[in-house]
Amino acid sequence: MNMNTSEIPSVHLTDFPQPDETLIDKALENRMRLAQQISSMALALRRKVNIKVRQPLQMLMIPVPDQEEKKAIEAVQTLILNEVNVKSVKYVDSTAEIIVKRVKPDFKKLGPRYGKIMKNLAAAIAALTQEEIFEMEKTGALKLTVQGQTAEIGLDEVEIFSEDIPGWLVANEGRLTVALDITVTEELKKEGIARELVNRIQNIRKANGYEITDKIRVVIQPNPILAPAVEKYNQYIAAQVLANSVTLANIDEGIELEMEDYRVKVRVEKDAPAPESNQ
Repeated sequence: MNMNTSEIPSVHLTDFPQPDETLIDKALENRMRLAQQISSMALALRRKVNIKVRQPLQMLMIPVPDQEEKKAIEAVQTLILNEVNVKSVKYVDSTAEIIVKRVKPDFKKLGPRYGKIMKNLAAAIAALTQEEIFEMEKTGALKLTVQGQTAEIGLDEVEIFSEDIPGWLVANEGRLTVALDITVTEELKKEGIARELVNRIQNIRKANGYEITDKIRVVIQPNPILAPAVEKYNQYIAAQVLANSVTLANIDEGIELEMEDYRVKVRVEKDAPAPESNQ
């Protein structure tokens, strides 16, 4: 209904507009739900081993039950990788041996229904193969024959969890499983140090009251851990903090930064803009 805004006494006294449900994109909502859930699970795994988000990691591994879910995750893959600071995603079949799943029965739910055969039913559930677990996740239920009796077990009547594999951490929420490679190689460590330096130098810029367009020069006290990272990612650091130069040199004065397992002295000064080329 059209209404002249001058006739409305207050926005608080008007009705909410009626939504047009034909404009709701269910596929988009599902993709964003997957992006949020996967990101949340991966970030929780980082926290579990105290790896900061600024430290890049190499890979997420996600089992997918079908091509439809794989395409949905691929559509938001870049969003996920940027959010959790991981370089790549590997999709695997849900029955892949690299991720071993186990099942535990919920005795409170199954006990009243299968009391007489519950002990043997629990043993049968614990002995499910990876293929049977995959089928249960896909269909939402599984039928088992125990002591001549057929038992139909729903997905909400069991707990499915994944065992961690060497060098990885695994999280499981409902049908969704995420494995995170937590191995920090020397190359990844260098990149993580560079990202941490960028953050610290940006904080110094802000504390010094520099304008966002001010050029600076940065001098960093070298040490065996930090120096290789500064040398490899020199241009990246300079571009991120708007520095004409980022150099390694012994300095007497500067701000001492407490890094993860060492201290480093940094001097940040305003610099003249780089001369423009006459070309």
